[in-house]
Amino acid sequence: MKVSTLLWSRMLPVALALGTAWAARGQLGHEYGATWAAAIGILTLITISGRKDWLDRLPTIVVLGAVAWGAGGMISYGMVVGYGHAADYLNTSYGLMMLVVIGALYGFLGGGITGLALSSTTENKVDWPSLLTQMFVGGYLFWGFFIFQLEWFMTPPRSELWAACMGASLALGWYLYRNGYQNALRTAFYSAIGAGFGFGFGNFLQRLGNSSGISFNWWNVMEYSIGFFGGLGMAYGVFSRSNWSKTIAPDRVSNTVAWIFFIVLVPMINLIEGVGTERMINTGKGIQSADPAAFAFNWQVILWVISLLGMIIFTWYYKPSQTSVTSFPKAATITLLYLCWYIIVSNVVSAIWLTPKFSSQHLYWVNLAAIGLFFRKLSVVKVPEDVRAPLGNWAIPVLKWWVAVVICILVLSFIAVSVNYVHPHAQLRFK
Repeated sequence: MKVSTLLWSRMLPVALALGTAWAARGQLGHEYGATWAAAIGILTLITISGRKDWLDRLPTIVVLGAVAWGAGGMISYGMVVGYGHAADYLNTSYGLMMLVVIGALYGFLGGGITGLALSSTTENKVDWPSLLTQMFVGGYLFWGFFIFQLEWFMTPPRSELWAACMGASLALGWYLYRNGYQNALRTAFYSAIGAGFGFGFGNFLQRLGNSSGISFNWWNVMEYSIGFFGGLGMAYGVFSRSNWSKTIAPDRVSNTVAWIFFIVLVPMINLIEGVGTERMINTGKGIQSADPAAFAFNWQVILWVISLLGMIIFTWYYKPSQTSVTSFPKAATITLLYLCWYIIVSNVVSAIWLTPKFSSQHLYWVNLAAIGLFFRKLSVVKVPEDVRAPLGNWAIPVLKWWVAVVICILVLSFIAVSVNYVHPHAQLRFK
C-alpha cells in the first residue's frame, strides 16, 4: 500500500470518529461532553497506529489528550457563531475568523498534549506537574492582561476564557519547543489548523444550510466539521512522521486510574450533567404520547443500567490492572463500543427513536459502520508501526497552511454575505 493511501486510510477513521463524537457532544455540551468526544478520537488514533508501546499506555494517553481537548469547552462561542450570520462582511468575516481562533485553541491544546503523551520517553520524560503549572499561570496571566487590562473582548458580554486557553496554549508551545518535543509541537499545529478551519468552515456550512430552507440540524453540521477536520489534522500530525521514539513503559497505577477516569467518571458526569431530570422532562414534552416525568425516569434508568453494564464489561475485557496486554483487535472493539455508547446517549437525549423524522442522529450510525470497515481493512493489511514521510523543516508548510486557511475563510465570508440570508439570531460585534 502506498504511503499516501496508507496515510488517508489512517487519517480518515480518526476524522470520522472525532467528527461523529463531536457532533454527538452537541447534545451534552461543555467540557465534560468534549472530553468524552475527544477520548473517542484519541482511542481511534492509538488503535489505528498499531504501535504496541502506545497501545500498552492506551488509558493514560487517552485521558491526557481528552482532558486537553475538553478544556477548550470552557470557551463561549454562541455569540461568535451569531456574528457569522450577520448581513455585512465585517461582522461575518470577524465571526468566522474568531471561530478559527477558538477551534485552533481546541486543537492546539488537545493535539499538543496528545502528541506529548506519545512522546514521553525514558530519556526525555515529561514533567507533567511543571507543565500544568506553567499552563495554568500562562492562562491566568494572558487572561488577566488582555481581558482586564487591555479589554480585548472577543464576544462581550459573554465569558472571555478564550484568552485563558490562549495563554495555556502559548505556555504549552514554549514547553514543547524548549524541551525538544518537535513531533508533539508539529502535531499541535496541525491539530490547530484542522480544528480552526473546521469551526469556521462549519459555520459557513451552517449559514448556507439555513438559507437553503432544508429542515436539518445545521448546527450539528458545524459541530461535526470541527471534529472531522480537527481529527484529520491531529492524525496527520501523528501519522505523517516516522521518527516517533518508543514511549515509556506502561505504568499499572497510571493506566488503572486513567481507565477509571474515562470509563467511569467521564460517562457518569455526562449522565448527571447532560442527561439530568429537567433535560429529559423537556425531551418528554416533545413526545405527544409521553408523560414527561415518566419518560424522564424510564430513560434515565435505562441509560444508567446500560452504562453500568458497559463499565463492568469494558473493565473485564480490557483488564487495566495488567500491562502489555493490548492488541489491535481489542483496542478496536473498545473504540467502537465506546463510540456506540456515546451515540446511544445522544440518541436518547434527542429521543430520536421515538420521532419518525430523519436527522443527523441517524448518520452517526453510518459513521460508526464506516469506522468499523476501516478497522477491518487495516487489520487485514497489518498496519506498520510507522509511515515514511519527509523529516525536513515543517514550520514553512505549517505557515503556508495557516495562510491558506485565512484566505479561504475570508473568501467564504464573502460568499456567505452574497447568499443574502440573515439568521433570525444573527449578532453584531460592530455596529
